[in-house]
Amino acid sequence: MQKITAKDFTAPRAWGALDIDQIDGATVRLHWTDAPYVWHVNDGAEVFVVLDGNVDMHVREAGQERVIPLTVGDIFHAEGGDEHVAHPRGAARVLVIERAGSV
Repeated sequence: MQKITAKDFTAPRAWGALDIDQIDGATVRLHWTDAPYVWHVNDGAEVFVVLDGNVDMHVREAGQERVIPLTVGDIFHAEGGDEHVAHPRGAARVLVIERAGSV
C-alpha cells in the first residue's frame, strides 16, 4: 500500500510521470507538466483527471478545433481515434489512465 500526494509530485521535465500501476493492460500514471503536450490520437480510450492546476484540452472534431477548460476534479475521456492535446495553464498534475504503450 502506498499514499501518493499529487500536489507534491514534480518531474524534471514536462509530462514526466510517476508510474503508479498497470492494471489489465492499462497504465495508471501521475503526470506533472507546465508545458503543452503534442497533438495525438490514442489507439484506445484515455481517461485524464486533473488533480492540481488547470488544463485546456484542445480537441479536433470534423476539422474544427475547440477548447475544453478543465479544473481540479474534472475528467476528460477520449475514445481511441479522438485527436487532442493538453495545454496546462501553469503547472498541473494529472492522472492518466490508458492502454500500456499508448502515445
